[in-house]
Amino acid sequence: MDWSHYRFRSSWRLDAEPDTVYRLLERPDQYPEWWPQVREVRQTGETSGVLRFRSALPYDLVVTARSTRHDPEARVLEVAMTGDLDGWVRWTVQPAPAGATRLLFEQEVRVRKRLMRVLAVPCRPLFRANHAAMMRSCRRGLSGRLAAARLSV
Repeated sequence: MDWSHYRFRSSWRLDAEPDTVYRLLERPDQYPEWWPQVREVRQTGETSGVLRFRSALPYDLVVTARSTRHDPEARVLEVAMTGDLDGWVRWTVQPAPAGATRLLFEQEVRVRKRLMRVLAVPCRPLFRANHAAMMRSCRRGLSGRLAAARLSV
């Protein structure tokens, strides 16, 4: 088993129209405004940028992300990442009953950050718990941002 390889999957129901959710997710430059662990997004090209993450654990993760799929019709966003994490992330936005959205987050990565590789075996449960906490925070921030957008309309 490669202890530095991770697969993550989260599925949420959000009280917002799918197109509204998709439009928010397709703006990674705004993620730091509603997702606290996304500390910095710096665009480096038309479809690429550098992102810095930091959650409860005392280190930053920095990745270069490049859009590999931006499909408004299917409402799918996918990026390839290199750096402290190598792999991909995908958001899939689907309609749910009553004008809501089912949001699917999928990620498959290999950790390249030296500290995390050294601690891969003993700290794997901690790393997975940290990611789960980060995704809960993402859901709260995203829901709050969508609620604020509904109120301002």
